[in-house]
Amino acid sequence: MVIRPVRSDDAAAITQIYNHYIANTEITFEEECVSQQVMQGRIDAVVSAKFPWLVVEEDKQVVGYAYAHLWRDRSAYRFSVEPSIYFAPTHTGLGYGKQVYSALLKLLQQMGIRNVIGVITYPNEASCKLHEALGFRQVGIFDQVGFKHDRWLSVANYQLMLPSA
Repeated sequence: MVIRPVRSDDAAAITQIYNHYIANTEITFEEECVSQQVMQGRIDAVVSAKFPWLVVEEDKQVVGYAYAHLWRDRSAYRFSVEPSIYFAPTHTGLGYGKQVYSALLKLLQQMGIRNVIGVITYPNEASCKLHEALGFRQVGIFDQVGFKHDRWLSVANYQLMLPSA
């Protein structure tokens, strides 16, 4: 397994991974699959804002990714980010998530980021356990704030305060 910064030629694999979760799960509240061009635009926005976007490769194939973007767009929130992490269904439960998330957190700390706020469809035992294993604490649940696949969905917020670099 290799963790490295995203490249422009990763957009197709990232799009395929993400679209699986859009179409088949409630993990993302997005309901329509995205095109490779839309995903490339999202990658470009994160990278141009100087936030990290990491990919996980196995046998030179992208099998997962993690990135962070501003949690909110007002200036006072500039030290708080929201992360996202996704893996191909064939590569979940292997410990890769913890490794790439740890790498992402290290980069964020080096940038001077203070707060990392995980927003998780709830319940999602695997994601909650991952966040807790990395030191996040649950700070709230918003009940039934999303509706997808004919059911109401809740969201749990997890917060990690990073130490100064």
